[in-house]
Amino acid sequence: MQTNRKSNLMWRLTPVDAGQSTGKIEAIAGLLGLDGIPNFLRLLARSPASMNAFLQAEAALAHGELAPHQREEIALLVAEINGSSYCRALHERSARQAGLTEGQIQLSREASASEPKTLALLHFVQAIVLQRGEVSNDDFSAIRKAGFSDSEIIEIVANIATNIFTNYFNLLAQTEPDCSLPQPPQ
Repeated sequence: MQTNRKSNLMWRLTPVDAGQSTGKIEAIAGLLGLDGIPNFLRLLARSPASMNAFLQAEAALAHGELAPHQREEIALLVAEINGSSYCRALHERSARQAGLTEGQIQLSREASASEPKTLALLHFVQAIVLQRGEVSNDDFSAIRKAGFSDSEIIEIVANIATNIFTNYFNLLAQTEPDCSLPQPPQ
């Protein structure tokens, strides 16, 4: 393990030194709409194949049918279910940038919403994550009745999978919170 110079926390994985990056990580952070280089990218950069897989998934899904605010609602709920405070903080900031209010962010974390289509989305996401993909016919019927197409349902699963990857990665790595990210309430 490596000690972070700014604190006494120990990194489980060795991050790429932000001062020595070639600009590629900064460019990646910019593509993701992030200011600066979040710690998870500094860690993920140690595996170019994993970084590439993550970026390709993010780029493809960003051009999908789900709206940015829907993708953030999914990310918030998945992070909440998985207990990833790092990802939750990152996605709270991204959700604000996507136009969600503080109230909508909190409701998303609780699998709740005032709008019926969003509520159906969040209940479906919760069912998939908690039941590891084994959703009931009632759960599937509800997402259909809410107006989601085959393509959107498939994208919901892909967004869940991408978020589970980053949640598990940051939980495993015990990624140190970034100073620029909002800290989750204790």
